[in-house]
Amino acid sequence: MTRTMLALALLLALALPAGASASLGGSVATVEADRVQMQSALVRITRINGYSVHEILTPTGTTIREYYSSAGIVFGVAWDGEWPPDLRQLLATYFDQYQRSVQSVRRAGKSRGRLAIDDNGLIVQAFGHARSFSGIAYAPALLPAGVTADVVR
Repeated sequence: MTRTMLALALLLALALPAGASASLGGSVATVEADRVQMQSALVRITRINGYSVHEILTPTGTTIREYYSSAGIVFGVAWDGEWPPDLRQLLATYFDQYQRSVQSVRRAGKSRGRLAIDDNGLIVQAFGHARSFSGIAYAPALLPAGVTADVVR
């Protein structure tokens, strides 16, 4: 399989569902509702200065972390596992913007290796190949005061 075909397979896999999580820009209430709906296991909730991290393990073995402010707004998500998460669910209202950005990357012929999108308030970095997917997505405008994007990992 050529590198181009592998890159296209990665991009397609990132758009296919394999679990669900809270929505970027949504409330912390969606984190628990989605965890229950997807029969995912709560691994831990960590509270750090100005934000919290809700970590779940999906039935497919993917770990998803939702980062939310003390106001309860999800400002970032990250994932690691054998299967990519359902990015439509994870990115919610940002998903269409994400898809347009991926199409632009493809048209520009930059679909090899890591996917890096910085598009008008949406940052997505993803990497994956067979049975190993990871990535982050966040909305800089939603970051709590005093919190940098480096915390989303």
